[in-house]
Amino acid sequence: MNQPAAGPHLSDRQRLHWLRLIRTPNVGPASFRDLINRFGSAETAIEMLPEIMMAGGANRLVKVPSVAEAEAEMQAARQCGARFVALGEPDYPQILKRMDHPPPLLAVKGTGAVFALPPVAIVGARNASLAGIKMARTLAAELGRNGYAVISGLARGIDTAAHQGSLDTGTVGVLAGGLDRPYPSENIGLCDEIAERGAVVSEMPFGWEPRAQDFPRRNRIVAGLVLGLVVVEAAKRSGSLISARLAGDMGRLVFAVPGSPLDPRAAGTNGLLKDGATLVTEVGDILEALAPLVGGQSYIAASMEEPPDFSATPPPADSDRARVIEVLGPVPVEVDELIRHTGLHPAQIFMILLELDLAGRLERHSGGRVSLVDPDV
Repeated sequence: MNQPAAGPHLSDRQRLHWLRLIRTPNVGPASFRDLINRFGSAETAIEMLPEIMMAGGANRLVKVPSVAEAEAEMQAARQCGARFVALGEPDYPQILKRMDHPPPLLAVKGTGAVFALPPVAIVGARNASLAGIKMARTLAAELGRNGYAVISGLARGIDTAAHQGSLDTGTVGVLAGGLDRPYPSENIGLCDEIAERGAVVSEMPFGWEPRAQDFPRRNRIVAGLVLGLVVVEAAKRSGSLISARLAGDMGRLVFAVPGSPLDPRAAGTNGLLKDGATLVTEVGDILEALAPLVGGQSYIAASMEEPPDFSATPPPADSDRARVIEVLGPVPVEVDELIRHTGLHPAQIFMILLELDLAGRLERHSGGRVSLVDPDV
């Protein structure tokens, strides 16, 4: 594992409290960022959590991981040969910053050099055909020879073939569980090989066994890490289609390899083509579409929105909170629409949404939309 790149880094104390904050229940990437913007540090934000949660109507306070628990996870990372890279540090994958609410901390095992290559994801069916596996491996190898990093999710089938095809040129595996819990177990050896030559990453805690609901989160990171995403084989109801949808929502290019209408494993990819995905029969189709994005390394420039200035306006009153809760419901609405309707300052809206989020009463959706959580669900 190489040393962290030169540039601004968190202190050990800051990193410890960042880990405590992001591991706190109800604190996700969006609320984490708002807390840091509001209070300036994770340590102060942790002290203020009880007050914010009560303002949001929490029935009970969540347990913040202790310093000892965070230190134990950091020790587990060191024993695994991994490190925690924070958003804003030089080793953090630059393109990941361009997604909505990137993970504040990413556990990384391997070399950061692979993140300097323009990245493309290759994903697809676990029960892939031999033709699909061959296609994935061939595309990955040829992308690698053309200077691209290949990103995938270390699943059986297409993912495995994509990693194998790009082992020698640069590949990144994204895990749904902790870095010390690769899934499936048959890919533990492949995971180790990837870490030796490329990198393996996860936003989940060490020791975390992946659950079904964790794979869409993994797919979100796969989509966020790339310029484009290639689906080789996918059924109509497939996690790969979730990845493709997420990639499209993030403004990434979506590619699909066509398949026989008689093969259920091609139903999803053929559907993507009908919806406008770029057809891929050879690597040149991918290279041609991505060339304008890669020229001059422009993909590294991350456009980050300006955070709301919480200090410039008075805190929201109880009547303001009541007004926001009254107009929110189970149907997602855009935050900008909420601001226009209520007439409240954006910083006050963001603060109220943060309170509701930390109280477990808010659900965040793609495109900056929010809704109230149904208490009966």
